[in-house]
Amino acid sequence: MGDTCCNPISMGSIKTMLEKEIKGVYVNSLQIGNNFAEDTYNSFFMNVNSQVDMACKTLKNDPKLASGYNAIGFSQGGQFLRAVAQRCPDPPMLNLISIGGQHQGVYGFPKCPFGGSVCEIIRHLLDHAVFSYVQHTLVQAQYWHDPLNETIYTERSIFLADINNAKWFGFYKPGQDKVIQTLNETMLYQEDVLGLKEMYDQSKLVFLEVQGDHLQFSEQWFAAEIIKPYLS
Repeated sequence: MGDTCCNPISMGSIKTMLEKEIKGVYVNSLQIGNNFAEDTYNSFFMNVNSQVDMACKTLKNDPKLASGYNAIGFSQGGQFLRAVAQRCPDPPMLNLISIGGQHQGVYGFPKCPFGGSVCEIIRHLLDHAVFSYVQHTLVQAQYWHDPLNETIYTERSIFLADINNAKWFGFYKPGQDKVIQTLNETMLYQEDVLGLKEMYDQSKLVFLEVQGDHLQFSEQWFAAEIIKPYLS
C-alpha cells in the first residue's frame, strides 16, 4: 500500500536481497500499472479483482514462470496473491509466503491515537461508508471486514468475502470488536472451506512470528526464516 514494485528502499531491496541470497534466481516484482506512479496510485484506488486479473495475465505471459513459481506478498499483497493462487492455477503457484497479510480483513482504525470513544466514532463512520460506492474503488475498503454485521460484509464485500468463501485467519469473534479468535477457532478453518485445516494437518501451512510492528523485520531474519527454508 502506497508503494511500488521496484522502489530501491522497499520492494526493490527485497528483490535485490533475493537475488543476492539465491544464486541465479529469477524475480518478477509485479507492477500494477504502466509506470511507478500508476503502481502506487493503484495500491489505493483500483478494483482489487482487476488487479488480480492483471497479475494473472502478467504471470501467465512470463515464459520463465511456466513450470511454476514461488510468490511473496507483503501486507495487502498477501491476500491479493492468495486470490491469484485461487483463481489462476496456470502457471502453478508452488508456495505462497504472506508477510503481514490481512487474510481475514481489517476493521477499525489501527493504532488510533485518540481516546476510546473518539476511535469508536471514527470506526463507525468508516463502517458506514466502506460498503457504499467506495467499495468498488478504494482498495482498503475491499478487504474491510465488519465483525458486528457479518451479513452486510458477506453481501457487499466484492473481494475478501469471495476469496474467503465467506459469502462467511485470526479475527474478531462475530458480533463484537474486542475479543480476537485464533484461526483454528473460526468457521473458515473448522469447516475447512479453503482447505486450510487440511493443509495444516499435512504440515503444509506454516506460521511464523517476528517481534516488531507491521512489516518490521531484519534482512537477517528474512534470509534465515523465509529465503533459506522455503526458496533456496
